[in-house]
Amino acid sequence: MYKNFLKRIFDFIFALILLIFAAIPMIIVAICIKIEDGGPVIYKSKRVGKKCEVFNTYKFRSMKADREELKSNMTHEQMVTKVGKFIRKTSLDELPQLFNILKGDMSFIGPRPWIPSYYEWFTDEQKRRADVLPGISGLAQVKGRNGISIFKKIEYDIYYVDHLTFWLDIKLIFETIYQVFRETDAEISEQGIKEEIRELKEQEVVTRIG
Repeated sequence: MYKNFLKRIFDFIFALILLIFAAIPMIIVAICIKIEDGGPVIYKSKRVGKKCEVFNTYKFRSMKADREELKSNMTHEQMVTKVGKFIRKTSLDELPQLFNILKGDMSFIGPRPWIPSYYEWFTDEQKRRADVLPGISGLAQVKGRNGISIFKKIEYDIYYVDHLTFWLDIKLIFETIYQVFRETDAEISEQGIKEEIRELKEQEVVTRIG
Protein backbone atom coordinates (compact mmCIF):
# COMPACT_ATOMS: atom_id res chain seq x y z
CA MET A 1 0.00 0.00 0.00
CA TYR A 2 2.81 2.41 0.86
CA LYS A 3 4.71 1.78 -2.39
CA ASN A 4 1.72 2.24 -4.68
CA PHE A 5 -0.37 4.82 -2.83
CA LEU A 6 0.80 6.36 0.45
CA LYS A 7 4.28 7.24 -0.80
CA ARG A 8 2.79 9.52 -3.45
CA ILE A 9 0.51 11.23 -0.92
CA PHE A 10 3.40 11.83 1.50
CA ASP A 11 5.56 13.16 -1.35
CA PHE A 12 2.91 15.66 -2.45
CA ILE A 13 2.11 16.94 1.05
CA PHE A 14 5.73 17.36 2.17
CA ALA A 15 6.79 18.90 -1.17
CA LEU A 16 4.04 21.50 -0.75
CA ILE A 17 5.08 22.23 2.84
CA LEU A 18 8.76 22.49 1.92
CA LEU A 19 8.02 24.83 -0.98
CA ILE A 20 6.29 27.20 1.45
CA PHE A 21 9.28 27.22 3.83
CA ALA A 22 11.83 27.24 0.99
CA ALA A 23 10.20 30.06 -0.96
CA ILE A 24 12.41 32.84 0.44
CA PRO A 25 15.73 30.89 0.14
CA MET A 26 14.75 29.95 -3.43
CA ILE A 27 14.07 33.58 -4.30
CA ILE A 28 17.44 34.59 -2.84
CA VAL A 29 19.27 31.88 -4.80
CA ALA A 30 17.45 32.90 -8.00
CA ILE A 31 18.44 36.55 -7.52
CA CYS A 32 22.10 35.61 -6.85
CA ILE A 33 22.24 33.45 -10.00
CA LYS A 34 20.73 36.26 -12.08
CA ILE A 35 23.08 38.88 -10.65
CA GLU A 36 26.21 36.81 -11.24
CA ASP A 37 25.95 36.41 -15.02
CA GLY A 38 22.45 37.40 -16.10
CA GLY A 39 21.61 33.97 -17.51
CA PRO A 40 18.53 31.82 -16.91
CA VAL A 41 17.86 30.81 -13.30
CA ILE A 42 16.47 27.33 -13.96
CA TYR A 43 18.26 24.55 -15.85
CA LYS A 44 16.00 21.96 -17.49
CA SER A 45 17.29 18.54 -18.47
CA LYS A 46 15.70 15.48 -20.10
CA ARG A 47 15.69 12.51 -17.72
CA VAL A 48 14.20 9.03 -17.62
CA GLY A 49 11.49 8.45 -15.04
CA LYS A 50 9.14 5.68 -14.00
CA LYS A 51 8.41 3.13 -16.74
CA CYS A 52 11.27 4.71 -18.73
CA GLU A 53 9.19 7.77 -19.61
CA VAL A 54 11.22 10.91 -20.36
CA PHE A 55 10.51 14.16 -18.49
CA ASN A 56 12.19 17.49 -17.69
CA THR A 57 13.95 17.89 -14.35
CA TYR A 58 14.32 21.36 -12.84
CA LYS A 59 17.42 22.58 -11.04
CA PHE A 60 18.94 25.93 -10.23
CA ARG A 61 21.59 26.62 -12.87
CA SER A 62 25.09 26.16 -11.48
CA MET A 63 27.11 26.38 -14.71
CA LYS A 64 28.04 29.54 -16.61
CA ALA A 65 25.30 30.76 -18.94
CA ASP A 66 27.64 30.64 -21.97
CA ARG A 67 29.20 27.27 -21.09
CA GLU A 68 28.74 25.88 -24.63
CA GLU A 69 31.06 28.58 -25.98
CA LEU A 70 33.53 28.03 -23.13
CA LYS A 71 33.76 24.22 -23.35
CA SER A 72 36.87 24.20 -25.54
CA ASN A 73 38.80 26.55 -23.24
CA MET A 74 37.67 25.63 -19.74
CA THR A 75 37.39 22.53 -17.58
CA HIS A 76 34.06 21.37 -16.14
CA GLU A 77 35.04 22.78 -12.73
CA GLN A 78 35.96 26.17 -14.21
CA MET A 79 32.54 26.46 -15.84
CA VAL A 80 30.78 26.25 -12.47
CA THR A 81 29.81 29.70 -11.21
CA LYS A 82 30.63 30.98 -7.72
CA VAL A 83 26.99 30.71 -6.75
CA GLY A 84 26.89 27.30 -8.43
CA LYS A 85 29.67 25.92 -6.24
CA PHE A 86 27.78 26.93 -3.12
CA ILE A 87 24.37 25.63 -4.13
CA ARG A 88 25.88 22.32 -5.27
CA LYS A 89 27.67 21.71 -1.98
CA THR A 90 24.56 22.58 0.01
CA SER A 91 22.22 20.79 -2.46
CA LEU A 92 20.19 24.01 -2.83
CA ASP A 93 20.37 23.49 -6.59
CA GLU A 94 17.95 20.56 -6.13
CA LEU A 95 15.14 22.66 -4.60
CA PRO A 96 13.28 23.27 -7.91
CA GLN A 97 12.81 19.50 -8.13
CA LEU A 98 10.11 19.96 -5.50
CA PHE A 99 7.97 21.01 -8.47
CA ASN A 100 8.85 17.70 -10.16
CA ILE A 101 7.55 15.94 -7.05
CA LEU A 102 4.30 17.92 -7.09
CA LYS A 103 3.83 17.05 -10.76
CA GLY A 104 4.33 13.35 -10.02
CA ASP A 105 7.55 13.02 -12.05
CA MET A 106 9.70 12.34 -9.01
CA SER A 107 9.72 11.31 -5.35
CA PHE A 108 11.88 12.46 -2.44
CA ILE A 109 13.58 9.06 -2.35
CA GLY A 110 14.29 6.78 -5.30
CA PRO A 111 16.90 6.02 -7.96
CA ARG A 112 18.34 9.24 -9.36
CA PRO A 113 16.86 10.20 -12.76
CA TRP A 114 19.53 9.65 -15.43
CA ILE A 115 19.78 10.92 -18.99
CA PRO A 116 18.25 8.74 -21.77
CA SER A 117 21.71 7.78 -23.11
CA TYR A 118 22.23 5.46 -20.15
CA TYR A 119 19.12 3.42 -20.87
CA GLU A 120 20.22 2.63 -24.42
CA TRP A 121 22.80 0.25 -22.93
CA PHE A 122 20.92 -1.16 -19.95
CA THR A 123 20.06 -4.83 -19.67
CA ASP A 124 16.44 -5.71 -18.89
CA GLU A 125 17.45 -6.30 -15.27
CA GLN A 126 19.10 -2.87 -15.01
CA LYS A 127 16.01 -1.19 -16.46
CA ARG A 128 14.14 -2.34 -13.34
CA ARG A 129 15.52 0.76 -11.60
CA ALA A 130 12.75 2.55 -13.52
CA ASP A 131 10.00 0.49 -11.86
CA VAL A 132 9.56 3.27 -9.29
CA LEU A 133 9.61 7.06 -9.43
CA PRO A 134 13.12 8.54 -9.49
CA GLY A 135 14.14 10.52 -6.42
CA ILE A 136 15.99 13.64 -5.36
CA SER A 137 18.09 11.29 -3.24
CA GLY A 138 18.36 7.53 -2.96
CA LEU A 139 20.24 4.54 -1.67
CA ALA A 140 23.10 4.90 -4.16
CA GLN A 141 23.54 8.55 -3.17
CA VAL A 142 23.93 7.89 0.55
CA LYS A 143 26.18 4.87 -0.12
CA GLY A 144 28.78 6.75 -2.07
CA ARG A 145 27.31 9.17 -4.61
CA ASN A 146 29.86 9.38 -7.42
CA GLY A 147 32.55 7.55 -5.47
CA ILE A 148 31.15 4.17 -6.53
CA SER A 149 30.95 2.51 -9.95
CA ILE A 150 27.99 2.79 -12.28
CA PHE A 151 27.25 -0.91 -11.75
CA LYS A 152 27.26 -0.50 -7.95
CA LYS A 153 24.86 2.44 -8.28
CA ILE A 154 22.49 0.30 -10.35
CA GLU A 155 22.83 -2.55 -7.86
CA TYR A 156 21.80 -0.25 -5.01
CA ASP A 157 18.92 1.15 -7.08
CA ILE A 158 17.51 -2.29 -7.83
CA TYR A 159 17.87 -3.26 -4.17
CA TYR A 160 15.81 -0.20 -3.30
CA VAL A 161 13.11 -1.16 -5.83
CA ASP A 162 12.88 -4.65 -4.31
CA HIS A 163 12.94 -3.52 -0.67
CA LEU A 164 11.03 -0.21 -0.77
CA THR A 165 9.28 0.49 2.53
CA PHE A 166 8.24 3.52 4.55
CA TRP A 167 11.00 2.89 7.10
CA LEU A 168 13.68 2.55 4.42
CA ASP A 169 12.62 5.91 2.99
CA ILE A 170 12.76 7.52 6.45
CA LYS A 171 16.24 6.11 7.02
CA LEU A 172 17.44 7.41 3.64
CA ILE A 173 16.00 10.86 4.32
CA PHE A 174 18.05 11.17 7.52
CA GLU A 175 21.17 9.80 5.81
CA THR A 176 20.66 12.32 2.99
CA ILE A 177 20.51 15.18 5.53
CA TYR A 178 23.78 13.92 6.99
CA GLN A 179 25.37 13.94 3.52
CA VAL A 180 24.18 17.52 2.93
CA PHE A 181 25.82 18.73 6.16
CA ARG A 182 29.04 17.03 5.05
CA GLU A 183 28.85 19.30 1.98
CA THR A 184 29.89 16.60 -0.48
CA ASP A 185 29.50 17.54 -4.15
CA ALA A 186 26.97 15.19 -5.76
CA GLU A 187 27.40 16.55 -9.27
CA ILE A 188 29.02 14.31 -11.84
CA SER A 189 31.07 15.89 -14.64
CA GLU A 190 30.32 15.45 -18.34
CA GLN A 191 33.50 13.39 -18.59
CA GLY A 192 32.26 11.21 -15.74
CA ILE A 193 28.96 10.65 -17.57
CA LYS A 194 30.81 9.69 -20.75
CA GLU A 195 32.95 7.24 -18.80
CA GLU A 196 29.92 5.58 -17.23
CA ILE A 197 28.19 5.26 -20.61
CA ARG A 198 31.37 3.75 -22.05
CA GLU A 199 31.37 1.13 -19.29
CA LEU A 200 27.73 0.31 -20.03
CA LYS A 201 28.54 -0.06 -23.73
CA GLU A 202 31.38 -2.44 -22.93
CA GLN A 203 28.99 -4.45 -20.78
CA GLU A 204 26.61 -4.75 -23.75
CA VAL A 205 29.41 -5.95 -26.03
CA VAL A 206 30.59 -8.56 -23.49
CA THR A 207 27.02 -9.79 -23.03
CA ARG A 208 26.51 -10.11 -26.77
CA ILE A 209 29.77 -12.04 -27.25
CA GLY A 210 29.01 -14.29 -24.30
